[in-house]
Amino acid sequence: KAFIVKDSNNAKLKVQFFWPFKGDYWIIGLADDYSYAIVGNPSRKYLWILSRTPVISDETYSQILEIIRSKGYDTEKIVKTAQKCN
Repeated sequence: KAFIVKDSNNAKLKVQFFWPFKGDYWIIGLADDYSYAIVGNPSRKYLWILSRTPVISDETYSQILEIIRSKGYDTEKIVKTAQKCN
């Protein structure tokens, strides 16, 4: 379940993966065409890059990393997950 944080313009959510715990799930970057979203938490301990496609171009990935750095996250800790492509 996801709950919108008041006055966040829908960019900050409290997400509950299992009761009773909720975690911060903040949208810190979003492609104009919604092809990807960057989600993190305020402690900068967790970060996800969500994509509508299994592969992101090198150019787009570089732009995403710049956004992540500008938000104060350590990009050296990012681990790319291999995606299954059909």
